[in-house]
Amino acid sequence: MSTSNTTISHHAMFILAGIPGLDSSQFWFSIPFCTVYIVSLLGNITLLYIIKTEPRLHTPMYFFLALLAMTDLLIPTSTIPKMLGIYWFNAQEITFNACFTQMYFIHTFSGFESGILSAMAIDRYIAICYPLRYTTILTNSRIAKIGMAVALRAIVILMPHPFLLNRLSYCKTNVIPHSYCEFMAVAKLSCSDLTVTSAYGLTVVTLIIGLDVILISLSYVLIIKAILNLPSTGKRLKAFSTCGSHVCVILLFYTPALFSFLMLRFAKTAPKYIQPILANVYLFCPPMLNPFVYGVRTKQIRERILSVMRCKDTDKL
Repeated sequence: MSTSNTTISHHAMFILAGIPGLDSSQFWFSIPFCTVYIVSLLGNITLLYIIKTEPRLHTPMYFFLALLAMTDLLIPTSTIPKMLGIYWFNAQEITFNACFTQMYFIHTFSGFESGILSAMAIDRYIAICYPLRYTTILTNSRIAKIGMAVALRAIVILMPHPFLLNRLSYCKTNVIPHSYCEFMAVAKLSCSDLTVTSAYGLTVVTLIIGLDVILISLSYVLIIKAILNLPSTGKRLKAFSTCGSHVCVILLFYTPALFSFLMLRFAKTAPKYIQPILANVYLFCPPMLNPFVYGVRTKQIRERILSVMRCKDTDKL
């Protein structure tokens, strides 16, 4: 591992440390991460198959859920295979271009997922506050436009990521204290002035996470207000239950992100392996757990899964 004080060539390699401070235990970390990856793939592919083959699920809510499932396939696929290479084969080297490309896709997919969660909050708001106009407001063309707008926002806002890092001079260590290429972790290896880079990172957080959190919060304030005005307790409980899965997914996505952000900013004396572990949890747990949340809490999906399983059991007999 290089710790040279000379400028690192852009044809050189970064070194992904994996989980610093736990080098001797990294092989054992590969087991849960490999399991997470397999479960994520199976869960989200199953979810996409069920939504595609069940006509009752061809509604706005499930179209957004399909977009979420596709994103949850892409996020671990862009990171875990390389991570397993580090843990299993000590394949820690990654070229500058490969690192910047991986970093761009990770942050773009995460930004897209945040946007889909905010779109799903709007979907729940329209479903509860304007139930009779739900399908006329959220037509297929409007859902497609929302999906394209969310994707374009993430692509455009995060486009400067690799270019900003490429213009920096790297004269410190080339060891990234993470299992994947993370924007600020790479930037901190530079000996250049990071004022513009840090300001851009804060702008990205504000324009994506900040706006999405505000939009989700506003949607749920209006949703709660509408639910409390319903005439009966039964109707209120039914309305709350339609939002339960989405609220769980929001908490799964934003809570680890918040802890990871706070650790990075304020826990300077924490063991150096804490931040990479939290970053991994933030990135990989939601894609694994989201299909289970919707599978357990959504009646139509649960019934379709049971129906498929019964058909397979009948075929065996």
